[in-house]
Amino acid sequence: MSSSNPRDQKEPVDEELEEDMLAAEDAAEEIVDDEDLAMDSDNEEILLQNDSIGYFDEPKDSLFTIAQHPKYPSIIAVGGSAGQEDDAPGAGWVFNTASAQSRPPLPASFSSDPAADALKSTQLPPLFSLDGHTDSINTLAWTLPQGEALVSGGLDGSLRAWKATISNDGAVKMDFLGEAQEVPEVNWIAPCPSSTNPNAIALGASDGSVWVYTVDPTDKANSLQIVQSYFLHTGACTAGAWTPDGLLLATISEDGSLYVWDVWGEATAKNLVGDNGMTAVALTAEDQRFEVEGGLYSLAIDPKGAFVAVGGATGAIKIVSLPRLASSGPQPQARARAGGKTTGQSTATAGGQILAALHTQSESIESLALVTTPNTPPSTLLAAGSVDGSIVVYDATRRFAVRRHISGAHEEHAIVKLEFIPNSWQLTSCGMDGVVRRWDLRGAGATNPNAPATAAEAGLQKEWKGHRGDGEGGGVLGFVQGETGERIVTAGDDGVALVFEA
Repeated sequence: MSSSNPRDQKEPVDEELEEDMLAAEDAAEEIVDDEDLAMDSDNEEILLQNDSIGYFDEPKDSLFTIAQHPKYPSIIAVGGSAGQEDDAPGAGWVFNTASAQSRPPLPASFSSDPAADALKSTQLPPLFSLDGHTDSINTLAWTLPQGEALVSGGLDGSLRAWKATISNDGAVKMDFLGEAQEVPEVNWIAPCPSSTNPNAIALGASDGSVWVYTVDPTDKANSLQIVQSYFLHTGACTAGAWTPDGLLLATISEDGSLYVWDVWGEATAKNLVGDNGMTAVALTAEDQRFEVEGGLYSLAIDPKGAFVAVGGATGAIKIVSLPRLASSGPQPQARARAGGKTTGQSTATAGGQILAALHTQSESIESLALVTTPNTPPSTLLAAGSVDGSIVVYDATRRFAVRRHISGAHEEHAIVKLEFIPNSWQLTSCGMDGVVRRWDLRGAGATNPNAPATAAEAGLQKEWKGHRGDGEGGGVLGFVQGETGERIVTAGDDGVALVFEA
């Protein structure tokens, strides 16, 4: 019986046909189908290290922003896109992290029943969905001081507000209040910490404008009330922050300008505003001492309100003094009774002086953070995170000398956010590598600024993994950590929010 496989038939080969056949040395290399290669690649994505104790995976696409309730820190809001389509609307959610179970302090191997301690990460359900945006939600904020309202800003230019009613047991009720749309895109929202101006927020827009609103949770007919609007920036307004007392608002722009706005009129009352009647500090790229090529993108204000730090596209940082507004009340009279001079308004001082120009890093400064340390006398530390993956810490009490230079803090990946735990030496960072890290900046890890330290040498205290990263469509785009830093909640480019325990 003949074989059905032609290769098994041994018939003579025609000589003319043999001359037309491809020579063996000219044949292309055979590609072997190695099924194990694809399987290994898939396993690399599935078998990610996950240090989280809780996760929220309702989103279908990247999470761009995250906000933590000021009174109930377990209540978290996140925002992003409803899907990967170009025309996908914006989407946001509110969830509670309280149900995420803490891990035991000892590893499971120390337990009589190791399986009992092998806790899985807790899935967190949504409590409320934020809708109404026609493009991605770019920024979120709870109003201060009580978190009575949640506001969202989108790439569609709309500002939306919800009244938040939260009970002590964590039950959340959200009621839509209203919407305003005055700008092409909302870049950021900052809640005002002023106790005399509660539920006020500021926003910066892609057209350079700055707006201040008061949110009234009791009046649906007029829930978003415009307090001020400013139009001096000529490029996109990239960042903004309030002074600790909430009296002044500092904003920066792609055009390289810095303005400190007298929102509530306190600086005007002290004769500390410029000729425009709006700003207590005004610096632009026309001043060569202040010019930063490529514009300004990050900003942080001293916890004592003495200065503002701004970071630019080329790694440059400028330190600028802020106005000191005289305290009101009986203090001058008390000084007079004690034999001193009644200074009245003379204790107020103008700002706008360039105190320092720093340039240690090579690429754009994406995040700045400031803290007053708990030692006596206290120090003021400024941390700067760069696209080049490094973190540099300056000591403001020593003329901004470099205290720590952490080269490759997130390897070669960009730093996205830095934040100190208040009144501590601990700095938390996240990056496009998908990792969250915490650093101890006390003196034991200090390094020579001319010899940048590695992560291990620079006081790395702990790191948390669980997000995709390393250039694979992932990275951590933001985090919150409360006042104590005991729990960190992240917003991932992979569409997941994770809860980590310190």
